[in-house]
Amino acid sequence: MGYSPRKRALRQFPRITSWPDSESSEVRVQGFAGWKAGMTHLLIRDQNPKSTSSGQEVRKAVTVVETPPMNVLAVRGYRMTPYGKQTAGEVWSDASENVPSSLFPRYANQTRGERDAEEGRKPATRGGRIPKRVPKANEESARSLREQDLTEVRLIVCTQPEKVGSIPSKTPEIMEIGLVGGDIEAKLDWAMERLGGEIGLDDVYNVGQEIDVVGVTKGKGWQGSIKRFGLKLLSHKNSKRRRQGGNMGDFGTGYVRKTIRQAGQVGYHKRTELNKKILRISTPDESEITPAGGFLNYGEVRNPYMIIQGSLPGPAKRLLRFRDATRPRKASENVEVTYVSTSSKQGV
Repeated sequence: MGYSPRKRALRQFPRITSWPDSESSEVRVQGFAGWKAGMTHLLIRDQNPKSTSSGQEVRKAVTVVETPPMNVLAVRGYRMTPYGKQTAGEVWSDASENVPSSLFPRYANQTRGERDAEEGRKPATRGGRIPKRVPKANEESARSLREQDLTEVRLIVCTQPEKVGSIPSKTPEIMEIGLVGGDIEAKLDWAMERLGGEIGLDDVYNVGQEIDVVGVTKGKGWQGSIKRFGLKLLSHKNSKRRRQGGNMGDFGTGYVRKTIRQAGQVGYHKRTELNKKILRISTPDESEITPAGGFLNYGEVRNPYMIIQGSLPGPAKRLLRFRDATRPRKASENVEVTYVSTSSKQGV
């Protein structure tokens, strides 16, 4: 019951509702997002002095995530009420070079717009996902935000899928990420300076840091109770079927209890992986990470990427979200990667 209800996620990328607190005096972003490219392996120097392989090269399975920069669309403030945190106000960015034009309202096509104008009708619009703001309204929103008693400041950002050739959808995904460090005024100043700009992965995380990865797992559709919950097969003497539950409850209860393990949806669930270590954040002078022939079901990695130790939820091309570790462990060892495999993953 730890993962109930086991139903399909509402969307392909998850929603993060809580961000860990920190006493840091420096303001920084707590989250990021990227697309899962695939897995490979590398050799890393074991820095744990208590390990039997201390100082030796050990082989680790890793996941490569493509992480192009994200656009900062808006700054949002929260205030505390008797009913919990509520939105106090927002300051949105104007349409600029860094903000995708597909997020703002626009004319459906010029011909139809001209025809509607001639006939006295309001021109049709499409594609707008955020309200179009004017500078004066932004100034008033910023002034109102600073005058309120805020408890938290967050950023509203969007991805840039048009830079990723392997992703079929080119519609930016809008999401919210937390800010940590400093007081409210410092967070507002820091956020206003970056409003309408870009945030890169190297501005958020460092090599060796442990983070939480939140994603939606690979969907497997409707499956039986044997695969879904690992029930034991019934005896070969059982009549009719073996791959089913043996008992659905007592005679007195007029319904089947929700705790009975039955068939249903498997996969496409929101799951969180805790304390995943970052082994590499790409730099311009590093060699290419794409293996010979490309990653399976993904292709080439052409943007900044991140190598994370272990496996991550979801198939290739799945959008993953990252945040600071909510259950941090002790200080981790230094990372010394000696070899990264770029051999073909095509099974040849």
